[in-house]
Amino acid sequence: MAEESQTSEQILQAHAHDEHHGHPDMEEVRTFGFWIYLMTDVIIFGTFFATYIVLQQNTDGGPGPADLFQMGGIITSTFILLASSYTCGLALLSMHKHNVKGLISWLAVTAGLGAIFIGMEIAEFNHLVHEGATIGTSAFLSAFFTLVGTHGLHVLFGLVWMIALIIQLAKRGITPVTKRKVNVISLFWHFLDVVWIFVFTVVYLMGVS
Repeated sequence: MAEESQTSEQILQAHAHDEHHGHPDMEEVRTFGFWIYLMTDVIIFGTFFATYIVLQQNTDGGPGPADLFQMGGIITSTFILLASSYTCGLALLSMHKHNVKGLISWLAVTAGLGAIFIGMEIAEFNHLVHEGATIGTSAFLSAFFTLVGTHGLHVLFGLVWMIALIIQLAKRGITPVTKRKVNVISLFWHFLDVVWIFVFTVVYLMGVS
């Protein structure tokens, strides 16, 4: 009896040892990897912001921010992107309630708002080019197109990623894998909104003031 009890205790200790020294949760590892990627994005955008601040007065005698920026459309696009951050949060709430239909619906709304934002940004760039303000016109415009264009490319990447995730959710539902992906895309989308608030303030508001 004592031998049996000792054997059971050894099994429990071995099991606890295995849990302590076992393999890490791969979903947590992937999430940590995304955080590392996000930190590199912070460095990239920080560099672009610093470059823009240094070069914003270097118009080479050409048009400056006050001459080019149409604040009505920019304010509208800002509200649209901020609204998409709110709907992305609603998608996350639906996931926590295990509401697959609500999750997919709010992600779709978020993607739709993001697509409208991208469309308005393309229209803005098209207007600037027709005004003769291209990326090669001056150092100011080179820095502007690089900073704002990089943010736009990130939003476009997020849209493609979100659409692919919606398709995966429709097929598989909420699983540990899709749950991690929704958390990550939500974090990415909120990050882009924060970056845009800085763009709106530093590039547009300060530019026309």
